[in-house]
Amino acid sequence: MIIYRLLTGEDDAKFCHKVTRALSEGWELYGDPQYAYSGWAAPRCAQAVIKKVEDQPYDENRKLSEY
Repeated sequence: MIIYRLLTGEDDAKFCHKVTRALSEGWELYGDPQYAYSGWAAPRCAQAVIKKVEDQPYDENRKLSEY
């Protein structure tokens, strides 16, 4: 099974750490990062990540970060 997450946040070091942590836990980048701008607010980022997991049934009540 392949699971998908969309990581989001302000374009800052905290967001970069969030993506780095996901990569260190076996997630892979899926596509390019996306940016959104809204007036004077800080830019927002989004990065999709995927992870292949074997022998685990999908459970909609389980946090994706727990796979």
